[in-house]
Amino acid sequence: MTLPLDLGILADSNQLHEPLIIDGCDSQLLISQLKRMILIRKTEEMVANLVETKEAKCPCHLAIGQEATAVGVAAHLTPRDRIFGCHRSHAHYLALDGDLYTLFAEILGKVTGCSGGMGGSMHLYDPEHGLMGTVPIVAATIPIATGAALAAKMDKTTDIAISFFGDGATDEGVFHESLNFASVMNLPIIFVCENNLFSSHLHISIRQPHNSIARYATAHGIAARVVDGNNVVDISQVMGELVKQAREERKPALLESVTYRWRGHVGHREDLDVGVKRTTQLGLWKKRDPIARLIKALENQSILTRDELIVLDQEIETLITTALEEARKAPYPDASQLLNCVYYQR
Repeated sequence: MTLPLDLGILADSNQLHEPLIIDGCDSQLLISQLKRMILIRKTEEMVANLVETKEAKCPCHLAIGQEATAVGVAAHLTPRDRIFGCHRSHAHYLALDGDLYTLFAEILGKVTGCSGGMGGSMHLYDPEHGLMGTVPIVAATIPIATGAALAAKMDKTTDIAISFFGDGATDEGVFHESLNFASVMNLPIIFVCENNLFSSHLHISIRQPHNSIARYATAHGIAARVVDGNNVVDISQVMGELVKQAREERKPALLESVTYRWRGHVGHREDLDVGVKRTTQLGLWKKRDPIARLIKALENQSILTRDELIVLDQEIETLITTALEEARKAPYPDASQLLNCVYYQR
């Protein structure tokens, strides 16, 4: 299927502000996904505070506003799948049920962190839940995930590989090489592009002739779908179809999820991208808030009350503050461990 070169209303900040359509959906699943998105949002807001107060020393790239993609995709994955993230992967880690305490510990550089305190915000590792690693080098995990898909095929399992990346990664040659290889070899991988229209401070219109990433999948003979990245219902439905295809037919696919990040490229501020003043329509994009749109839909159908939402918020805030306080108490790695992750130990 040939897809449009232009994203149309998906890239128009004036559109798609209305509540989600949830008719026929599993109400318990929707509430579960709402809880997960709120957990991600509030966790990253706490991380933003840690950055602002300089308690967190490592660079932190926040996905506030983009929570729906991680949650919608993760709903169809298993711990046996081989999942790879990028520099903006707190949401992926938490959507896969990663431990909140070990995430905070890693961001604070503590030895109990998910990467032993040696990786920080951009190097997350949680193989127990399928997350095989996140890497800050743009597009670096795309070929690694492709290799993991080849291994899954050779292992003759139903496991699949997932590669999360942003639209900026599609400017890199290795993205195109990976799509070509996956297509030629019929690999069970889903390339998940969170197209937030910006690579650092550069809008996609400055970098590419068209704003839709799915056109690259079409060029390589790979099935592709484009969705509103702030609609967890649509993302989950489409991802379910792509995962079923990948597991049963052992073929690649690409999901383009069009979204927008509320904070700058790195750090806690909304008004700066790596020192460059942001000239965005952020206020309009906030009206496409994936959490608010789901809450409104649930309230409209009397599935969730305002009082229940308050209780839910309080429970999540307690989880976050408790995990952070425990992480603060943890020790830093000993100086003797400095080179342990640099050289291979026989």
